[in-house]
Amino acid sequence: MVDIVDHDDNVLYQCTRKEMRAQVLRHRAVFIAVVNSAGELLIHQRSAMKDLWPSWWDLAVGGVVSAGEGYDDAALRELDEEVGIAGVPLVELGVGTYSDEEVSLVGRCFMVKYDGPLVLRDGEVVAIEWVSQNDLMQRLAERDFLPDSKALVLPALQKILK
Repeated sequence: MVDIVDHDDNVLYQCTRKEMRAQVLRHRAVFIAVVNSAGELLIHQRSAMKDLWPSWWDLAVGGVVSAGEGYDDAALRELDEEVGIAGVPLVELGVGTYSDEEVSLVGRCFMVKYDGPLVLRDGEVVAIEWVSQNDLMQRLAERDFLPDSKALVLPALQKILK
C-alpha cells in the first residue's frame, strides 16, 4: 500500500502500488545519491523487471515510500535493499514534486557518503558504476536516465560532485 498525497504532501488516501501506477497518482518517493570520498557518484541500471522505466539508468538509489512510512525510514530501507548500505547518516538535499505522463510524486532527496562494499540485494539493480561529474555528463548524453531523478537530484549533485 502507498499513501496518495496532494501537491503539498498531505495524505489523501491509500491504495495499492498497482492502482497508483495505473492511474498515475501522486505518491511519496525517496532519492538517495551515493557519493564516495573521491567525489564520485554511484549510478546504477535498473532491472528489466521494474514496473516503470525498466533497464534505464538512475542517479540515485530509492523508490516508493510505503503507506505510513517516513521518508528517512524509506531512504534507509531502500539503501539497504538495493545496494547493501546500512548505518550511514542521511544528508537531506531537498524536497520537490515531479509529474509526467507516467509518474506523479513528491520526492525527498538525500545524499550519503560511502566507500564500503556494495551488495545488490533485491535484484532491482543489475549494474553499478562510480562516475565523476565529467563522466556523469557523458553518461547522461549516452544513456536513458530516470527523468524524475534528473529533475530532482541532478541540480543538487552538480554543486557537490568534483
